[in-house]
Amino acid sequence: MKKDNLKHRDINWLYFNERVLLEAKSDDTPLLERLKFLAIFSSNLDEYFKVRVSQLRQIKNLDKKFRKKLMFKANSTLQHILQTVNEQQVQFGKVIASTLAQLEEHDIFIKNSKNISENQEQFLEELFLNDIKDACEIHEENAFLTDGALYLAVAHPGDEYSLVKIPTDGQERFIPIPGDGHQFCYIDDAIRLNIDKLLPSKEVLGCYSIKLSRDAELYLDDDYSDVELVEKIYNSLDKRLSGQATRLLYDESMPNWLIDSLKRDFKLGSVDLSPGGTYHNLSDFFSFPAPEGTAHLQYQEKPALPHPELSFTTDIFNSIATKDQLVHFPYQDFKVVEDFLTAAATDPQVKAIKMTIYRIAKSSSLADAILTALDNNKEVTLFVEAQARFDEANNIKWGRIFEEKGAKVIFSIPQVKVHSKIAMVYRIEGEIEKRYAYIGTGNFNAKTSKIYCDHGLFTAHKKITKDLSQVFQVLERKLIVPKLKRLMVSPFTTRITFMNLIQNEITAALNGKKAGITAKMNSLEDSNMIKALYRAANAGVHVRLIVRGFCCYLTSNENPSDGMKDNVYITSIVDRYLEHGRIYLFENGGDELMYIGSADWMTRNLDRRIEVLTPILDEDIFNELKHILSLQLNDNQKARILDVNNTNKKVDMADGDAPIRSQYAIYDYLKSKLNENG
Repeated sequence: MKKDNLKHRDINWLYFNERVLLEAKSDDTPLLERLKFLAIFSSNLDEYFKVRVSQLRQIKNLDKKFRKKLMFKANSTLQHILQTVNEQQVQFGKVIASTLAQLEEHDIFIKNSKNISENQEQFLEELFLNDIKDACEIHEENAFLTDGALYLAVAHPGDEYSLVKIPTDGQERFIPIPGDGHQFCYIDDAIRLNIDKLLPSKEVLGCYSIKLSRDAELYLDDDYSDVELVEKIYNSLDKRLSGQATRLLYDESMPNWLIDSLKRDFKLGSVDLSPGGTYHNLSDFFSFPAPEGTAHLQYQEKPALPHPELSFTTDIFNSIATKDQLVHFPYQDFKVVEDFLTAAATDPQVKAIKMTIYRIAKSSSLADAILTALDNNKEVTLFVEAQARFDEANNIKWGRIFEEKGAKVIFSIPQVKVHSKIAMVYRIEGEIEKRYAYIGTGNFNAKTSKIYCDHGLFTAHKKITKDLSQVFQVLERKLIVPKLKRLMVSPFTTRITFMNLIQNEITAALNGKKAGITAKMNSLEDSNMIKALYRAANAGVHVRLIVRGFCCYLTSNENPSDGMKDNVYITSIVDRYLEHGRIYLFENGGDELMYIGSADWMTRNLDRRIEVLTPILDEDIFNELKHILSLQLNDNQKARILDVNNTNKKVDMADGDAPIRSQYAIYDYLKSKLNENG
């Protein structure tokens, strides 16, 4: 299969972000929630330019033989990306305008410098002089622009300009202003209206918003399997300066001479210039204040449910020892994970705690539990991922705190990220040491557990916990290769196990038996896994996928001479919560096998990260998770089809079908199970 038979991951990612934008556009998304989807779209795009586009720009500058080995056509890819981004930015602007217009029908107004009343202007003048003016930074031409910060480029006569950095620390982006209903304005406009007081000695011709994105590091080791090639790439670059400018987003009404001046002064190319609207950093819509009396413009509250067993037990270890327990976030309360670690921290029978930390909250009960365990002289071993993109500083900070308190802290191995979400408690029970494990699909982070859809298994199963103890020995560098019986662990057994499971389905199909593969993941990118799925589809295996993010699989073969069958149906769900769980289900001749864990079908997850996936062995849990997966497979409200042309078409409801919005259906299902258990 040629490389061209795959969708380009960086281009396809844009169609994932389009699905986010479509939620902002959707009539069934409450108005104030649409602002949050606009914020997500904006935030996603910022990160995309900092990392993915930055990487492409660097590769474009490499020697041709290296580009050929990478099979990259960076110039054409960049052109395609920029064209698509510009088209989406137009749609983004239309959705913002439509949303704000509809908010006005509910007496919520975001005023601008052109339609603010005289009284409001006086209010903003006083506010500016008292609270904003001293916080503004003024720069002359050719200053260093902070990555992601907001600036006003102020035009002066004689083709001169000044830069004003809009303050964010201690300042709200949206300022409540007096007036009927609920009225707000951007802090940007408070500065625009009073720019003469900030620059009294200069004539002002106009103020235009700009924002510069900078290279957030290449992270080539994340995406390419040839370590030697990675070294060559790094060594080939004459300059790989951290923070190189990659994208200037500017107000499209800006005069050409000012665009040219900024381009010259910040050493930008034409591909680095992105026209936009009057306001940037619309990720700040996350913090838009919800006025009183607007609950009907927000999602109906769905408080996290207690877990039917773990939230009520007086002995969490006995509950897990008696029967495996499965938790689902955000539908159920993350507190059960914190309770597990708190119990371990205070239980005199607990000898040791080991866990991985990929993204830890800045403050949390989980961190408190670890500190309590250290105060109680427990052996605590933590594996902290120092390369968790954009969370490096916070992870390292917490790692140092735990280390100072007496924990054994091991930071990630170079070029191998610890992406697994695992914890183990070692407890002395009578004469023996018993192990209690947690294996999840999401991070140990109470904050993200409220918006990320994830699953976590608590188990004391001897073979699973024995395997997991070997994983921890690998992380402690006491063991090179684990001998595993039950778990899939990257980079050791995950790829080969998945390949064998797919081949089993192919063999069954060729023998005329029922065969099926159902998989839910965040991203599908690995070419060998996709080749295996192509082979499975061609053999007659029923393949059904749910992929939230980018998906490099082509659902229709474009070369009929290959004789491939289009037997794969792929959907994506973007809704109120972020789908983050990974579930893999195989028909296995009628004796179904199911795995959950941290790994997507991406090369980095299979070959260069420490990932853990566990089989679901408990029959009740298996059926529960299969029912949840079934609801997602049958979603006909928020699911969109991933097709060849990236249309993001919604799944059609057949006549007589009941509407299924899977995230709400899952919540109702778990709530009913809770009620059944009394």
